[in-house]
Amino acid sequence: MSLQPFHLAIPVHDLACARAFYGAMLGCPEGRSAPEWVDFDFFGHQLVAHLDPARNAREPGLFNPVDGHEVPVPHFGVVLEWDRWQQLADRLQTGGQHFELAPGIRFAGQIGEQATMFFYDPSGNALEFKAFRDPSRLFAK
Repeated sequence: MSLQPFHLAIPVHDLACARAFYGAMLGCPEGRSAPEWVDFDFFGHQLVAHLDPARNAREPGLFNPVDGHEVPVPHFGVVLEWDRWQQLADRLQTGGQHFELAPGIRFAGQIGEQATMFFYDPSGNALEFKAFRDPSRLFAK
């Protein structure tokens, strides 16, 4: 399956923090930038961090129950290959990343079984990364 990259613009309170998090922690190469924004290659997609100095990091948000866990809403992320997801989870755990929902398996034994993890960036944007052992199950009912 070949997909076109998505484009997502998010607010961040500090571009240096965004560069450290998305660039160094997540390993996303930096693209073009200006004093008010920076592009990242977010696992093949275009993520643009726009400076909003008034943004409060990690304000309490909405959560929805999913498979016995409270999932932050809104959130964004990508579906990775299984091994790449595990490598990222290992790097984040080793790097001391705080998880809202630690890396684990959701919907175990069900059609939607997936590896998932949730965490926040320094500006309070919630992210989810997931993986399926069988990628064809992504949209299975």
